[in-house]
Amino acid sequence: MKLILLGAPGAGKGTQAEVISEKYNILTISTGNIIRAALKNGTEMGLKAKSYIDAGNLVPDDVVIGIIKERLAESDCQNGYILDGFPRTIPQAEALDELGFDIDAALSIEVADEEIVKRMSGRRVCEKCGASYHTEYKKPAVEGKCNFCDGALVIRKDDEPETVKNRLNVYHEQTEPLKDYYKSCGKLLCVEGQDEVKDTTRLVLAALEI
Repeated sequence: MKLILLGAPGAGKGTQAEVISEKYNILTISTGNIIRAALKNGTEMGLKAKSYIDAGNLVPDDVVIGIIKERLAESDCQNGYILDGFPRTIPQAEALDELGFDIDAALSIEVADEEIVKRMSGRRVCEKCGASYHTEYKKPAVEGKCNFCDGALVIRKDDEPETVKNRLNVYHEQTEPLKDYYKSCGKLLCVEGQDEVKDTTRLVLAALEI
């Protein structure tokens, strides 16, 4: 199975990727992880990416696509893979098609913006040990204090409501159009994200059996 995972930041793609990976015995390939690996290994595309990163610039599409191409050509991808974080735009999806990587399905996990803001802005992290909590779903024994080391619980910059809303705006503008792209190819599967992770997982696995 060759699968693309779509969904807004905070929709729970990572958790579902782990379940799908285990069930179908396929790799999850995260764009960020393979770019870091290409940098570490000094591949041709990794060195190109490094020149942009060192200059403080975004890595351009052609370099990202080159790194993806290198990774998907490796032997451990022959059985299939899950792409998480790529493609992010229509041009990237078109480039993937042009390279001949035939995707079986694009699975979109649908969660309302309001719910995502609530989920992400409620996260709290211990500034000492890094343990994670949530103001609604995983409360500490003592408000504002870590259960393990008594450290103060803080909200990360990435989880602040305005930051989350900005990330959602970028998703809707740049990545959400991919749903129509893959729908036109007959490859789009949509699953409504549920309050309970296990319920979302049940729907995801059912969708992939079609």
